[in-house]
Amino acid sequence: MARPSKTAAIDYTAAQELTHGLLERAACPDGSPFVLVRDADKKGLRLRVTKAGGKHWQFETRIKGKLFTRALGEWPTVSIDDAKAEAHRLRGLTEKGTDPREAERQQSTDKAAALEAAAAKQAQQAQQEAAQTLTVGEAWTVYLTERKPRWGDLHYNDHVKLARAGGVPAKRGTDGRGVTIDMPLFPLMALPLRDLTAPVIEAWATKEALTRPTSARLAWRLLKGFLGWCAEQPAYAGSLPAVNPAKTKKAREAFGKAGIKSDVLQRGQLEAWFSAVRQLQNPVVSAYLQTMLLTGARPGEVLTMRWEDVNTKWKGMTIRDKVEGERVIPLTPYVGHLLAALPKRNEWVFSSTRAVSMDEKNIERRAQRADAKGVKLPLGDIVESSATGHITMPRSHLNCAGTVASIEGLTLHGLRRSFKSLTEWLEVPVGVVAQLMGHKPSATAEKHYTVRPLDLLRVHHEKIEGWILEQAGIVFDAKAAPGALRVVNG
Repeated sequence: MARPSKTAAIDYTAAQELTHGLLERAACPDGSPFVLVRDADKKGLRLRVTKAGGKHWQFETRIKGKLFTRALGEWPTVSIDDAKAEAHRLRGLTEKGTDPREAERQQSTDKAAALEAAAAKQAQQAQQEAAQTLTVGEAWTVYLTERKPRWGDLHYNDHVKLARAGGVPAKRGTDGRGVTIDMPLFPLMALPLRDLTAPVIEAWATKEALTRPTSARLAWRLLKGFLGWCAEQPAYAGSLPAVNPAKTKKAREAFGKAGIKSDVLQRGQLEAWFSAVRQLQNPVVSAYLQTMLLTGARPGEVLTMRWEDVNTKWKGMTIRDKVEGERVIPLTPYVGHLLAALPKRNEWVFSSTRAVSMDEKNIERRAQRADAKGVKLPLGDIVESSATGHITMPRSHLNCAGTVASIEGLTLHGLRRSFKSLTEWLEVPVGVVAQLMGHKPSATAEKHYTVRPLDLLRVHHEKIEGWILEQAGIVFDAKAAPGALRVVNG
């Protein structure tokens, strides 16, 4: 069959052997919006020529009786060969009963999934590489940030304090160094997390237990909790052994068992102790120590009391504790008068001044020298100061008062222990004492059935306070103005 002339008119009703020259000559007849130039080689392929001169490839067929049309691009940008290749591909799919659109959607989904998997794998590799260089301190910071909403302030502060670096200038508690020392957990903070192995922790425990077993034992407990949390984090778990490296027999034995504290005020020592404490001319410290003994609260709970926590109308005090979050105990008459006489410098009940305290060692040495001479030190020049706005733990003042009263070794927590021990003389119900002190209920009846209102607690608490004051030789008039207290030496 002879090839049609290059100048012959094109028969648009018949399929054509597509050539570059043919497509160049293709034009839309007058009176028609477009004309189709069909390919004789690839069924369904045609070139759509519009009246405006546009020439675009199309592929058309039927899939399960429904018309399917696909635009393949503009000619000559898309060549004849490229158009035929794409038409061949589409024809192959449709002859198998596959809708090209579904196939393309699936292909796009598979591609996206492959890209996502590759990105996840890359992120995991980056995470693993980062975990290899991650330090204990960096993970510790993340741990504290995540867990802080679920912890009380005291528990959180323990974590911060025990990982703190030393070298901070301080006037007290430095044994003459003038700066603080590193806290027990600080030496571990710079280590890579992957290097925090059982032998490393055991060596750390052995060293720390020699000089500060009590704080190191607490640090070890916090470290165990931290490593348990790390084991549950995908980002950190690969850097740690399967078993918590802090939970070893050797580490536990290095710290030993905590000793049983026995510092407590005896009944016969109350008069001398109250007399010495009330000689403190700083009313804030004096009131703090007496309030500690008469409430049985924890040292930090009393220290951070705000004026808004003291309800003089209903005679109650709100104590923020580490067990229930807060508890309300009675504001007993004597404690109420102590607090009413305090200066209201700021929001804190036991507020501080901005003056500088005497060095703790100097205070104790002065008290000891005065006692050796038979002179009772008035302690009038001892001033508590703190950047927080409330006094710091007045251990030196307690020690001085103990020296004056010839009572050695009594600690701040010993005052809490004294409250519990002194209640034994009065046979106060154990549940009442536990509720006042903020201890967890120890029996089912206490947990679920016994509800004591504030007025019932007040009956027992005022009885305890009155008895302690009686043993101390203090005659107290509850109706007297604040500060109108007097000591009667029997």
